[in-house]
This record gives sequence, structure tokens and C-alpha cells, in this order.
Amino acid sequence: MPIVAESSESADWVSRYADEVIAESERRAPGKPVVVASGLSPSGPIHLGNLREVMTPHLVADEIRRRGHQVRHLISWDDYDRYRKVPAGVPGTDASWSEHIGKPLTSVPAPAGSPYPNWAEHFKAQLAASLDDLGIEYDGISQTAKYTSGAYRAQVLHAVRHRADIDAILGQYRTKKPQAGPAQTAPKAQQRQKPLDEAEIEAAEGSGAAAEDDGSGTGVGYFPYRPYCGNCGKDLTRVTAYDDDSTELTYLCEECGFTETVRLAEFDRGKLVWKVDWPMRWAYEGVVFEPSGVDHQTPGSSFQVGREIVGLFDWERPIGPMYAFVGISGMAKMSSSKGGVPVPADALKIMEPQLLRWLYARRRPNQSFKIAFDQEIQRLYDEWDRLTARVAEGREGGAAVLPADAAAYTRAVGTAAGELPRTPRPLPYRTLASVSDITGGHPELTLRILRDLDPARPPASLDEVRPRLDRAAAWITGHVPAEQRTVVREEPDTALLASLDEDARGALRLLRDGLASHWSLDGLTTLVYGVPKTMAGLAPEAAPTPELKAAQRSFFVLLYRLLVGRDTGPRLPTLLLAVGEDRVRELLGA
Repeated sequence: MPIVAESSESADWVSRYADEVIAESERRAPGKPVVVASGLSPSGPIHLGNLREVMTPHLVADEIRRRGHQVRHLISWDDYDRYRKVPAGVPGTDASWSEHIGKPLTSVPAPAGSPYPNWAEHFKAQLAASLDDLGIEYDGISQTAKYTSGAYRAQVLHAVRHRADIDAILGQYRTKKPQAGPAQTAPKAQQRQKPLDEAEIEAAEGSGAAAEDDGSGTGVGYFPYRPYCGNCGKDLTRVTAYDDDSTELTYLCEECGFTETVRLAEFDRGKLVWKVDWPMRWAYEGVVFEPSGVDHQTPGSSFQVGREIVGLFDWERPIGPMYAFVGISGMAKMSSSKGGVPVPADALKIMEPQLLRWLYARRRPNQSFKIAFDQEIQRLYDEWDRLTARVAEGREGGAAVLPADAAAYTRAVGTAAGELPRTPRPLPYRTLASVSDITGGHPELTLRILRDLDPARPPASLDEVRPRLDRAAAWITGHVPAEQRTVVREEPDTALLASLDEDARGALRLLRDGLASHWSLDGLTTLVYGVPKTMAGLAPEAAPTPELKAAQRSFFVLLYRLLVGRDTGPRLPTLLLAVGEDRVRELLGA
């Protein structure tokens, strides 16, 4: 059901941007589809921080689509960017890939063993599969295809004719003399994908950030176009001559020494430098909305200078929020160059698409947040399930959910095209994780335990709790350290049992005697919390006191030691159900 836009401050951030983008699109291009855009460089693994570049415009585009407007979400695959370094931690690569530095990403071999024809396609395919799982509808544009087909010839010639104007714009931001030669190139992938920390932002201010690959330092003065060499295929080239009338261009490759004269009006083996390329494409595609990273808010950054350069192409800079960092629980800030960074496919192995969508939808773009691969994922799932329950209650006349929370939930569970597939019976994630931990994923034992959890309404098959069960099992096997995994004792701990005083033995006896009559998740919860109350002479409904809480903790530690040989473990009711009544009796000294 479409979410109605709200003009008040209670409206969620997506609705407010949708209002603004629709109005702006009608002003700039009345009657045409609204165009929003993302840009990704497949120079290596496209991580969960980069996903914000896609999710932000996706959510806005989807809201616009829900309102009945035509909208295009473009994802520009910047696969004609130069290959600047061999990323760390990429399987199937070694130092030999450094010989391809300077080539277009689509001219670099894919990692060894990949089924894809080149480097760019390998990493594009990885993300594209995740975008499909997340329900993201988009139009993909290969910049290699655009440039090599000649689609941008008119725009390239226009930029070259106006190179003096572009140089003057960039000159306003230069505070130090740029270094000549392509070795100083700072590729767009670095600018777009690597947000600056506070120290880097301070260093960038007033430091001549516009000198980054802006076309300076050629043999003919400023020139906004860089050819790829016809011999070695790299962009380590320098334009040495250009004739405006004939469009004859001569370049020298500083890598291999090759020189060539071509007619730019017919030449398609090169590209505009990034700070001209990006605003050119805004105009070419009619982009109205595109977010940008923190680095684009610094003086001289591409987004800042693009505001002026795009006017030379008869367009205006898109509306676009700055988006903040996305972190990972227990890990340092993500950086593709360091290797081993989680990509969306990694997150989707341990969480359902709805949860991942919700993490991006509920926070404004300028708010940072973390994605949990550690124990925090259980708390996030608990929070999500509580929100799901509150939304359901609200639809049935219960307490109202805050508008922004309800909107984020709606955006998480589906798109304008419909709801995403969901788990038919979403049992608590932490319960499923505990069961998977204890059973080692054994399907028959898992089903037996899940049926014991709710004897009044047992699942007929594991399909009822999938895919959430599979996600929880993947988290246990892939992200919980071996020393934290649960291994049930093979034999009773006779030494510990023999050392117990009469009170401890009495507590274990009460628990054993109550197992049969309490054999369900709720029943065992009541039992394990109730035994210390009984031992203290309290009624089952007695309110907790500090003394009672201490007694319960001591009792729980004793049970864990007897069952799994350590002081902690999965929730005791779940653990008892998993171990089974007969074995529990044996391990507790029956």
C-alpha cells in the first residue's frame, strides 16, 4: 500500500526527498520520467558502505513510484575507470595483476577461477545478485559501453571546446600547483568509495583538492580528456597537440613510448577526466537526484565543482544528500583497499533482505550506523520483530506506531512492485541460532526441537521457518568463534555433582521433577526461573529482588556447567529442549 507523503516534520526522510525530487523534476523536465542515479566503480569488492550509494536513491525512487510517477533509477557502472591498484584480500589474484594498472577495468582479467570475462564484470555480478535479492529495480549503464560506442562523442567535443571555461572553474579551487603527468591521477573510485575521516576532511580544505585528475599538466595546457594508449592499453598518456578545427589529437604514452594522432570526432578509446565526466553525465541522463559521500562536501571536490561545470552542459547539479559512514560491529571502518570487507552478499547470508533494507531505511542518509556480524545481530532481530508486532497491532486497532517507524517498516518489507518473500513463521532469530548451534544444523533434530518449542502449534516442516533458520545457521557457523560454540557434555560431570551442597542438589531435584510437566519453551522458562524462588520460600509470582536475581544467576551457572561445561550458553529453556528430557536428567544427576 503506498505511503502518503506528509508535509510535516513527522514525515520520514524518504517522503520529504520524494516531495522535493518530484517538484524539481517537474521544473527541470516537465512530463518526463524522474531520474535518480547511483554510481559504482567495480574496482574491487563493492562493500556495504557503497550500498548506501544505491539504497538512498532506491528508497526515494520507490516512494516516487508508489505515488504513480514514472521514475528511472540509473546505476552507472564506472567500469571504464582506470585500474589503480590490486585490492588486498581478493581470492584468485596476486602481485602479477599490477601489470594491468592504468587499463580500463573491463580490460583487466578477472580473478583466477572467475566465470566472468573481466575484472569489472566479476565484481558487478556479485553486487547485481544482491540487488536482485533486495528487490532493487534499476537501469544499469556500462560506461565502457557508452564511451566505446561513441555515445558521448558530442559531449567530449563540447567539453574540449569549453576547456578554457572548465579550467577557469577548477582554477578557483586550486591553491597549489598541480603536478604534471598521469602518475598524479586520483581515480573516481577513490573519491566516490572512500569517505574521508575528520582529519582527512580538514587536510582537504584549502589544499587544492580540485587538482585531483582534473585534466591539468598536459602538453597543451588544460585538457579534460585522457586517451587510453593504443599499444599498451593504459591511460598513462599525455596529450601533446590538439587542433580545434580538425579535432586532430596527438598523445604520447609515458608508459611504453607509443605516440598516435587521431581525430577526436571519430575516436572512442578514452574518457573525460572524472571532474568533467560526472557533470557531463548528469546532463546527458537528466539526473535530478544523486547522493554523494562525505568527501564530496570538501572544497574542490567533484560534487562541489560539478555544480558549476554542469552548467556548461545546460543542466543543474542534482539534489543529493551527503551520506555518512556505514560500519560493521566489531570491525574498523570499511575500506576496499584493505581487503576482507563485507559485501552485501555477506550480509544477506546471515540476515533476511527485509532486515538489511530496514537498516538503511530507518536512518537519514547523514546518520552513520553499523551492520552487525557479531552478537548484536540478535538484538537487531529482536528490535525488528518488536516493530513487526507493533505494526500488526496498529493495523488491528492497537497502539499507533510512529509514522517514521511505520514508513521504514513498509519500505523494508517490500517495494512498489510488492512485498519481498518472507519467512512464513518467523521464530526469534536468537532461538533459531541457539538451536542451530546445539544441533549442528541436523535437520531432524532441529525440527524436533522447534516442535517442542510450541507443542500447541508445532511447525510441520523446516520450510515454515526458512529462510530465517538458514540465515541464523549461517551466522552461527560463519561468525561465532569456535570457543563460543555450544558443545553438550557427553558424560555427567561427576566431580561437580559430588561437590554440591544439599541446597544445590535440592534445586536440581526440583528442576528434574518439573521437566515433564513444563516441557515447552514457556513452561521451561517458568521452571528455571521458578526453582530459585521455591528454594527461597517465595511464591512463583514473587517480584525479583537483588538477592533472588543473584540466586537465579548462580543456579543458571550451575546448569550451564553441568550441561555444556562452561558458565554461559544459549538461553536455558532452548538448551534444555535441544538436549532432550532424558539426557538432561542424566547430565543433572538423575
